[in-house]
Amino acid sequence: MNSIVIVLVAALFLTIGYGFYGRFVARKVLMLNADNPVPSEIYKDGQDYVPTNKVVLMGHHFAAIAGAGPLIGPVLAAQYGFLPGVLWILIGSVFAGAVHDMVILTASVRFKGKSIAEIAKDLVGKRLGLITSIAVICILIISMAGLGIPVVNALKNSPWGTFTVGMTIPIAIFIGIYMRYIRPEKILEGTIIGVSLILLCVVLGPVVQSSSWGHILDFDGKELSVMLAIYGFCAAALPVWLLLLPRDYLSTYMKLGVIGALAIGIIIIQPHIQMPAITQFVHGGGPIIPGKVFPFLFVSIACGALSGFHSLIASGTTPKLIKNEKDILPIGFGAMLLEAFVGIMALLAATVMPTADYFAINSLPEVFAKLHMIPQDLSSLSALVGEDLAGRPGGSVSLAAGMTYVFQSVPWLKPLMSYWYHFCIMFEALFILTTIDSGTRIGRYLLQDLFKQSNKKLSKKRTWFNAILFSALISFSWGYLLFSGNISTIWPLFGTANQMLAVIAFAIGTTYLLRSKKIKYIWVTVVPLTFITVTTLSAAILNITENYWPKGLYTLSIISAILVVLVCLVLVECSISWRKIYHMNDEELKSVNIKLIGNIN
Repeated sequence: MNSIVIVLVAALFLTIGYGFYGRFVARKVLMLNADNPVPSEIYKDGQDYVPTNKVVLMGHHFAAIAGAGPLIGPVLAAQYGFLPGVLWILIGSVFAGAVHDMVILTASVRFKGKSIAEIAKDLVGKRLGLITSIAVICILIISMAGLGIPVVNALKNSPWGTFTVGMTIPIAIFIGIYMRYIRPEKILEGTIIGVSLILLCVVLGPVVQSSSWGHILDFDGKELSVMLAIYGFCAAALPVWLLLLPRDYLSTYMKLGVIGALAIGIIIIQPHIQMPAITQFVHGGGPIIPGKVFPFLFVSIACGALSGFHSLIASGTTPKLIKNEKDILPIGFGAMLLEAFVGIMALLAATVMPTADYFAINSLPEVFAKLHMIPQDLSSLSALVGEDLAGRPGGSVSLAAGMTYVFQSVPWLKPLMSYWYHFCIMFEALFILTTIDSGTRIGRYLLQDLFKQSNKKLSKKRTWFNAILFSALISFSWGYLLFSGNISTIWPLFGTANQMLAVIAFAIGTTYLLRSKKIKYIWVTVVPLTFITVTTLSAAILNITENYWPKGLYTLSIISAILVVLVCLVLVECSISWRKIYHMNDEELKSVNIKLIGNIN
């Protein structure tokens, strides 16, 4: 099949999904109202609660939610063929992922910017709030440490990459100060300066690598793990406008620029998809993902279609920055669809390569030998980029190689392919890093919410002491796992844990709709909740019985079992509350809504 067909169909489907279904949910279900007060105005403090231009906030939100998932997940899921991945990314993003993000974002905005755990406590009770807090913090720590692995692997012993990615930090601080004090509200001007400086650093990367600075910036994995945790601490503790917001905002342009270039390249070059629509591995036994297409496709693709991690952003930094309720539609719903398009592009980049080359890159040599496949263009592609690409599983290398494969057919671009390949590797690291910084800040909020229940002094969220204390605690927690190296064994948990968080978010979102007297519309969240509950719990149980326990991975088995129990407890608590709400009369429901939600119209 010609890849341009997939690009055009995806763009059309996502656009129609936003225009019709997104607006339906915003207007009829959530009733977004520009006149409603928002937390950024009510609690404006210049640090966490900051009314933010929707263009800048869109950049931050997209950068925060679009981590490894839309890049790595679809590439790995290509094992099953291109068709299952394309269908789930398009259908799942519109009817599950985007709804998930927008409902939670709306609930958090109307609950004064509270975290998902605090919302659960207010909606159902302290017990559910505590269970949700524990589950979310555990999942977040696993996710942050897991997301750190590809960043460390991409940047270790790479002065060019370390310089390029590292320089985005001082550039972001400069742009934050520039747009706040030097030239306030000059969004376009600040954007042009910031993006130009980042591109300059990309160009200067090879020069720095060959200079004396190259030796200084040549860090190993352990050193980078410590540096990554320190960066997470700074992003969580400093005022949001100074580092996190401008860095994520500027990184978005690099992300969309690369994906946009890939989309244009596919449209112009029109490479054919060489991966079959469906492979024999849909029945299991694949060299990349060991399980069958159901349920492991939906767990593997994760952020490309639906991600529980998004609920942390949607009830973390973003609701404290929303300037107007009307901005929730483009930010909550629109950003998810942009991420879905990124996932489609990543899937195409992997599948336009010869099928044998794809499996040779993503499988260990001894595993690939059992497939009895013969690589086609792998040796010439390796020579073109200056690295041996075979036997480098994980998705990131095959994605960069696929992007290179698309553009190497253009004669005048061919000499630049080594540069382009390494640039793509750095682009992936930058993509993931923006999720880590936002996730760490959200972890700080969650810990504050959890500990303040036993100490009233800790409820003063905006003190520097608390910002430093809880930023240090969350950064140390995932940083230690990353540094110790043991987290590499927890990586298989990442996809399942992430989708378990989506189950929790959908359950709480459904409760919110019921409390908001939207009973006739709860199918909007109940249908995806039912589907993702079945797929995720199935994947978790199969991981324990067929993957972890038989291989002696008892720690993974225990962690998986604990997460399953926590998710089931959340579902039980929410189900009990749904029954109570359903049997309330209008007066009882109205009094509860006024007490808990306030501005729902």
